[in-house]
Amino acid sequence: QVQLVESGGGLVQAGDSLRLSCAASSFTFNTYIVGWFRQAPGKEREFVATISRNSANTYYTDSVKGRFTISRDNAKNSVYLQMNALNSQDTAVYYCAAKPGLLSINPHTYSLWGQGTQVTVSS
Repeated sequence: QVQLVESGGGLVQAGDSLRLSCAASSFTFNTYIVGWFRQAPGKEREFVATISRNSANTYYTDSVKGRFTISRDNAKNSVYLQMNALNSQDTAVYYCAAKPGLLSINPHTYSLWGQGTQVTVSS
């Protein structure tokens, strides 16, 4: 069973950058699609970015395109989310999630979830 642990969240100013990490506990990590999702207070969990098993394909929600970059290092069983030019709308708990099969933006298709890391952007 793969376990996911996020880290790297924090309190930053608008315009700053953060790099989130997601560490997986299983050597089969490279067989999983990985996605980042976020949930702001009072809102539903929303898709942020996803990456294929070999990093060949990535997909982003429109609001983060050009600012966020998802990457993975299968040798380190890790996925990253580089977040630049942060704004107050990016404030949320960020979760990484994993699934077998195809890329997906639907959180209900992901079977493995981390505990989340808080990102707060002050303006």
